[in-house]
Amino acid sequence: MPPRLVVIVGPTASGKTALALGLADAVRARGGEAEIVSADSQQVYRGMDVGTAKASPEERARVAHHLIDVVSPSEDMTAARFAALADAAIADIAARGRCPIVAGGTGLYVRALLHGLFEGPPADAALRARLEREGAPALHARLGEVDPDAAARIDPNDLRRIVRALEVFELTGTPISVHQRAHDIRRAPRRYPTRVVGLDPPRAELARRIEERVAAMLAAGLLDEVRRLVADGHDLGRRAFDAIGYREARLHLRGELPRERIAETMTAATRRFARRQLAWFRSEPEVAWYNAPQAVPLAALADWLMAHPD
Repeated sequence: MPPRLVVIVGPTASGKTALALGLADAVRARGGEAEIVSADSQQVYRGMDVGTAKASPEERARVAHHLIDVVSPSEDMTAARFAALADAAIADIAARGRCPIVAGGTGLYVRALLHGLFEGPPADAALRARLEREGAPALHARLGEVDPDAAARIDPNDLRRIVRALEVFELTGTPISVHQRAHDIRRAPRRYPTRVVGLDPPRAELARRIEERVAAMLAAGLLDEVRRLVADGHDLGRRAFDAIGYREARLHLRGELPRERIAETMTAATRRFARRQLAWFRSEPEVAWYNAPQAVPLAALADWLMAHPD
């Protein structure tokens, strides 16, 4: 029987890390130990610390974290690769008699871990190269014509996902959203016994927290971090640098975004991203929603997590 998981999801800046740490404390108070598996598509990258809101060294010393700093920014991480690494981490945690807690805001990673993925046709390098030459704005407009559902979910600046959606359509003749609906997660059994907790703070509070997080990232040296990554030989055109904050830093370093507009641009992009995250997780089955970490019944979750599998 696979180990039990508590999975904590929600938009950026909603308090997922604090909640995961609190749940680990509740497990410890009952004589057990828990470890956290990050489900964040940017925290996997080494050297990208300021702009990804990774758990601090003190937090990681307090509770062990997995799938943070596992690949170079010059490598690509996929949902399938994440799921394989997460499976291995969860198995290791359980083998040592500890409780795994998954926390993160990358919906596709969580879905891949809990339900598996629509595999799709293999990548076509020539087709991808041809599409990428057209640029994200033109491709997103085309995606809106052939697959409006996918276009509504994908950020207009997310060239990688736009290209993949168009690639699937060109290779199969069917929109990727249709393929994904056919892989019906509501009918597919979960790969683990799971309790999923969603954080959905009041809009005004979330907006305030996003503004504070952006200001803190810039004050902590986000631009200097990106300069160091460039000096270390990393290509700003890689997927890792499509993340909010790194994208704006890249534009600034190229002279395309004034310094005084970085915070405003990052904040607006993060708010849009948070809305997309909520929409994604709202479509997932069996999420228990709370408006604050303090409202989550940690004692009951810890008891369930520590119980022997049914």
